[in-house]
Amino acid sequence: MTKTYDVAVIGAGAAGMMCAAVAGQRGKSVVLIDHAEKLAEKIRISGGGRCNFTNLHTSPQNFLSQNPHFCKSALARYTPQDFLALMKRHHIPYHEKHKGQLFCDRSAEDVIAMLQAECDAGNVDWRMPCKVSGVGKQGELFRIDASGEEILARNLVIATGGLSIPKIGATDFAFRVAKQFGLKLIDPRPALVPLTFDEAAWQPFVPLAGIALPVDIETGEKKNKAHFREDLLFTHRGLSGPAVLQISSFWEHGGALTLNLLPETDLAHELIEGKSSIKKNLGNYLAQLLPSRLAEGWLLANDFKGDARLADMQDKQLRRLGESLNRWRIVPNGSEGFRKAEVTRGGVDTRELSQQTMAANRVPGLHFIGEAVDVTGWLGGYNFQWAWASGFAAGTAL
Repeated sequence: MTKTYDVAVIGAGAAGMMCAAVAGQRGKSVVLIDHAEKLAEKIRISGGGRCNFTNLHTSPQNFLSQNPHFCKSALARYTPQDFLALMKRHHIPYHEKHKGQLFCDRSAEDVIAMLQAECDAGNVDWRMPCKVSGVGKQGELFRIDASGEEILARNLVIATGGLSIPKIGATDFAFRVAKQFGLKLIDPRPALVPLTFDEAAWQPFVPLAGIALPVDIETGEKKNKAHFREDLLFTHRGLSGPAVLQISSFWEHGGALTLNLLPETDLAHELIEGKSSIKKNLGNYLAQLLPSRLAEGWLLANDFKGDARLADMQDKQLRRLGESLNRWRIVPNGSEGFRKAEVTRGGVDTRELSQQTMAANRVPGLHFIGEAVDVTGWLGGYNFQWAWASGFAAGTAL
């Protein structure tokens, strides 16, 4: 016998469980459907297994979208403090790492168990693992074909995320459903992702793989310029670390990055001014300012001799060295793609949705939440806060 629910939520991740729990606790009959064998794998692996579940400094300025105003309503109505109140009710210990980033003391499993318990408190029915082979409209109801079972619902919420990390189950399901119902998409692309470089051009930097250091990094022109100070990580294929993950969301293919590897030091000025008083050779002096392997590799890659005496070097040589470290300009050839991207930029065009309810303007009862929507947060807990806020917005409107 086919059962009819008030709400069917497809996707039992962060946004989906939040939405189902809120709707269920408001007295709605809710079914939560997911194709995975293991619940909420993206929560489980986040933050090194500790789940960077929000950021205390969340504001609309921490999000990218074709419509930057869209996220304001949901973020204002469900804040980091609201999620912390939920954590405290479940007695989950947490800590601030830095820059407002909050992590579980024990494990991401605490957040998953909390969301499960909240769903159970709302008498949510689970279908998992359950493959959805199709959705459609049957009069005023949505029809969901789920592992041979037909489910009917007055409202349908798509919370299946984006294309990031296919090996843990990411698919284009949300985007296919959006297209099916005539909604426009902003082209999806990897975000919060390591960047790569031409193999031959990167060869001098391959020996630097594993080195990390704080840098200033920027991309873009004038009013579209993005700038961060974060840690950089050299890899065998390019650059990673928080600095590059942050900038990758803003970087456009063919555009340059400018990095300052010594953000606290005007190197050319220091070298020229100290030429007569600094007794060390160039390699030893640079190793005081940078990781020694980076200092050595940098001089080699830029045709400087590490054993050269500073006093013997021309000012123009020292300016060239300073410029190479204080304004290193490079052009990535691409990224590591969705397989290593933490999130997807783009998705369902927000102009198709209500910012209050996350409902499709032209398809009554159809909602999109979380990463499926063209709202992408910075690195540092912002994307989880969007999941909680958008899930709450839909859950309270159903």
